[in-house]
Amino acid sequence: MYAGRLPALELNATFRRRPTAAAIAGWLRATPPDFRFAVKAQRGSAFRALSGSPDESVAWLTEPLPAFGERLGAVLIRVPAEVRRDGPWVSGDTALADARLATLLASWPREIPLVVELQDPSWHVDETFAAMRGTGAVLCTTDLPPEGDEGAGGTTPGGDAEPAVADREPPFIRRTGSFLYLRLRRHDYDATALDAWAARIEPFLAAGDDVFVFFRHDPVGRAAELAREMLARFERD
Repeated sequence: MYAGRLPALELNATFRRRPTAAAIAGWLRATPPDFRFAVKAQRGSAFRALSGSPDESVAWLTEPLPAFGERLGAVLIRVPAEVRRDGPWVSGDTALADARLATLLASWPREIPLVVELQDPSWHVDETFAAMRGTGAVLCTTDLPPEGDEGAGGTTPGGDAEPAVADREPPFIRRTGSFLYLRLRRHDYDATALDAWAARIEPFLAAGDDVFVFFRHDPVGRAAELAREMLARFERD
């Protein structure tokens, strides 16, 4: 059983629809008391929370979350690579993008741990880091495969075309909140790659930070194997 071997899960179902009280109760019953859930915010409302007035969308997204109690590890708002800081969704106006991100962060309840995944490098600037630190929001570290997160082609609700993506260097880990959140999205990692990521994570663990690491969902269970292999690197220390 997954929950007997690993301590946390990133819920993919909640990206498509808001979790019901019955679903949350079922997840809690099926897992031990120390198991934690990371909730992927429903994609449509998450984008509306960023692109317009966030109050209604944030209230809708967060309404069911208290049912998780202390079992809620984090809520992840995804801003995919095609939604650039200087993209068409803000008519290229980076100041407007910064203002909309700041408004979303200010609207988010402080008692609910928030992670924001800003995949495109255009977001990784001092203005973004300052806004995240100012509210304690966690900047997600995302390691993408060469073709990007969703593969070639397509658009997002913001209307930005997905760019061509060259092979990627491992991303920089930047701490903006009280814990780290890593999404390792390549299709596989060999022992050398896992060793390298473990070496990068270890100093944060040694400093007392919690670190969430999630591998890409796949149809054969490789993500769970990778998670166990990563966890074993720290269990033997």
